[in-house]
Amino acid sequence: MAGGAAGDTDDAITGINVTPLVDITLVLLIIFMVTTKIVLNQTVPLDLPKAATGTSDVQVVFSIVLAADGRTMVDSNQIPNDDAILALARDAQTAHPDLRAVIKADASVTHGRVIHVLDLLKQAHVSKIAFGVSPVAGAPAPAISGAPPSAAPPTTAPAH
Repeated sequence: MAGGAAGDTDDAITGINVTPLVDITLVLLIIFMVTTKIVLNQTVPLDLPKAATGTSDVQVVFSIVLAADGRTMVDSNQIPNDDAILALARDAQTAHPDLRAVIKADASVTHGRVIHVLDLLKQAHVSKIAFGVSPVAGAPAPAISGAPPSAAPPTTAPAH
């Protein structure tokens, strides 16, 4: 036969050559390592000025979650009831005077319960309080300049 020996048999290849697979895997690993390094280092280097009154403290957030089933969580830890918020908020306010509280309440939580939690935070002297919301799909972005976009221009009454 052309190109073959007379004693060759047509046996199937029983072994898998893993060398190309390992080569490709190592090349992909190197590519991912290099691109990750590039992505992580895309920050603007700044030499911030020094000030005697400046601080590098990150503001502490006191997160309160009021679930529809009655559970209350403070900083991802479940607490027995809403009244336990007062002691936790006092401790956090003492440790961090610039404390900011964020109340995230389910839509089905009663208004009275949210006001009760708000009152507890006020009793703990937490002055910075915000409410967590989910954005509405398709809602217009809030106006950045003075008047809202729906406000009509002022009109003047005709002189008589």
